[in-house]
Amino acid sequence: MTTSTRAPAPYRSAMHPARAGFGRLLRAEWTKFWTVRAWLLAPALAAVVTVGVSQMGASGSVTGGGPPVVVGPGGEVVNDSFRFTRRALTGDGTLTVRVTGLKSGDGKPLEPWAKAGIIVKSSLKQGSPYAAVVVTPGHGVRMQWDFTHDVAGPGSDLAVAPQWLRLQKLGARLTGYASVDGEKWIRLGEVGGAGLGRTVQVGLLLGTPDHESLERSLGGTSARADRTAVTGTFDHLTLRGTSTDSAWSSTDVGGAAPGDPNARNAPPSTTRVSATGTYTLTGRGDVAPEENGPDTVQMGFQGVLVGLLLMTALGTLFVTTEYKRGLIRTTFTATPSRLKVLAAKATVMAAITFATGLPATAVGFTWAQRTLRSNGFKPPEFPDLSLLENPSLRAVVGSAALLSLVAVLALSVGVVLRNSAGTIATVVVLVVLPQILSFAFPLPAAEWLLRVTPAAAFAIQQGKTYYPQVQHNCLPEGGCYPLSPYNGLAVLGAYTLAALLLAAWTLRRRDA
Repeated sequence: MTTSTRAPAPYRSAMHPARAGFGRLLRAEWTKFWTVRAWLLAPALAAVVTVGVSQMGASGSVTGGGPPVVVGPGGEVVNDSFRFTRRALTGDGTLTVRVTGLKSGDGKPLEPWAKAGIIVKSSLKQGSPYAAVVVTPGHGVRMQWDFTHDVAGPGSDLAVAPQWLRLQKLGARLTGYASVDGEKWIRLGEVGGAGLGRTVQVGLLLGTPDHESLERSLGGTSARADRTAVTGTFDHLTLRGTSTDSAWSSTDVGGAAPGDPNARNAPPSTTRVSATGTYTLTGRGDVAPEENGPDTVQMGFQGVLVGLLLMTALGTLFVTTEYKRGLIRTTFTATPSRLKVLAAKATVMAAITFATGLPATAVGFTWAQRTLRSNGFKPPEFPDLSLLENPSLRAVVGSAALLSLVAVLALSVGVVLRNSAGTIATVVVLVVLPQILSFAFPLPAAEWLLRVTPAAAFAIQQGKTYYPQVQHNCLPEGGCYPLSPYNGLAVLGAYTLAALLLAAWTLRRRDA
């Protein structure tokens, strides 16, 4: 008695030698896929799981209360708190000052992005439009406006020489200048004053970000923010223009509200004016984007990791089943070119998984975003996060591409190993395990894992913008990846291509 390895009728008709062109091979592989119910079930189940788990993750996420969110002119969550010595300016005008010193209030090193300078702000409301020219300890002179914009000026060291700063308001335009002697001025830039209005608040700005201490080791991360203060000295403060105020006054923009338990821990803010016109300000705070909040875009894709496991199984079984049942001999007998067969299998698998993954990630993301907003993650000032805006669209399409690439990677590894369990385990170790280990490893090792393994592809789901004028810690558990979104996806693409080439080499070297 002999065991037949003859293919079922749909396989034989699709794989007739006379139809061995690549188009016919695609049709043959497509026919194979539709003849196996388990293969049809896998992508459908992956889509359902992707949507369901993303929704469950969003439902279990709550803001947990906390301070009110401050939103800038562009809709971004921002920090807007600083010591402000000010006057009202109506119409056009020019504000000039010389910054003579900046030091830490507790004798510790200054934060690189501590700021001492001048600002034109539409009002005292947090998040209102502004333009400023400041001196920083670590980044020289900067012109900044509306929180997200930053232009570098000349280098400066207040310990060596004072720095002159100037802001000129002319109509709706604001122009920043810097000088080392108060006579020869360097133009830093010019911006539109959209949202400023005719009467604005102008004056001295002083602040410093909190000092963050980070300790990360195997097993977790601990972070502490120390509320620091700085002291800045200014002289030659002049304002040319029409002001309704008879004198300069001081306030803390974004100061602690009455009864705030953190108020007693905050360093005191003061303003002193000498008889010679030297202003000494002490304060804290920052005027910059807020980067410590969660990545709400990324939180809409929590089901992709689970769906990925099913796509891995699908890509594996699409080829290992033929080896297990001996059907691969029929395929290669009917088609002399084994590489064309591999290309056809990979093309069909990529098309099916992408076509399934795209609507699943789109629906899962949209549904999860609605739930996150209802749980308090989207402040009411924000517009709804549309699927058509970047980075939402990029994250949705990129997540579908991630699922597709992993399925093709699994198919390629399956050709090499010819074993379902071994193939699935290998792909999981390559793609999923580094993602898990990165949460526990020390930061340098965690970053290394997310740079050189296929897990780097999850960077495509990042939605937050990290601004260079804000110092931040890139932590995997916070959804931050060391590579940019497209570079991270390219790492997975490189692994998939390498696996395909290895599978092609294996097919040429081995018997069916």
